[in-house]
Amino acid sequence: MAASASSSVQRARQGLADRLGEIRRDAGLTGRDLARACGWHASKTSRIENARTPPSADDIRAWCRACGADDQVGDLVASLRAVEGMFVEWRRMERAGLRQAQEARLPLYERTRRFRSYSSWLVPGMIQTYAYTSAVLHAIQQRRGLVDDVEDALAARMERQRVLHTGDRRFAFLMEESVLRTGTGGPDVMRGQLAHLITVSALPTVSLGIVPMRPDRARWPVEGFWIYDSAQVNVELVSGYLTITQPREVAMYAETFAELAGLAVYGPAARALITVAMGAYE
Repeated sequence: MAASASSSVQRARQGLADRLGEIRRDAGLTGRDLARACGWHASKTSRIENARTPPSADDIRAWCRACGADDQVGDLVASLRAVEGMFVEWRRMERAGLRQAQEARLPLYERTRRFRSYSSWLVPGMIQTYAYTSAVLHAIQQRRGLVDDVEDALAARMERQRVLHTGDRRFAFLMEESVLRTGTGGPDVMRGQLAHLITVSALPTVSLGIVPMRPDRARWPVEGFWIYDSAQVNVELVSGYLTITQPREVAMYAETFAELAGLAVYGPAARALITVAMGAYE
């Protein structure tokens, strides 16, 4: 399991380790006893119980078998899979191609009623045009050497955008002004994308804020993230995809979003920045 700085991931790892330690102690076994029964070195037991080494599913099965706790294997393996899913490297998420990664997020989007999105790199996927998304996905596919299923992934991304127009949902999008000037896909693609932002900003369910470039801002840009209701945050890192569910950490991202939202401009002022950026692509 990939390392992550998130305390959500570390706490989940430690919670699983603590459960395994309790099972060993309830069975009346020492760490050495368990290691002997499992056929591994005693230091491995210590590393697992201290969350320094994540157990495999086979490790958990051997652990429970040695402790006479086979009935707990199912729950523990499910917990392991949940921890593994909190941080997923891009190469693992996209090993079957981009379409599957796009489709996997649809249930989350469908059950969410309040979306908050902050982007410092790209226009958020929910409000990308077909041409902009195509440019982004083709670049990812080529850079990471993935299976070329970009057309299928595009269809899945466009299908996911329907939640923008259905149900009782609210959307707050924040973007750094620099996002308007990335040049993704070239001038024609960018002009179309920026025109689409102006259209989207008029939707009654959408708040679109642009954080202007200025020399004296009180809050610097951070990594892009999505907040789904108040239950989950997803962060796109260079190395992978991080899922945060710890309430304290979710609250930190909500506070950061509020601070950045306070720096943004909206309505006519936001559309003016978009229009100026469009002029740069003429």
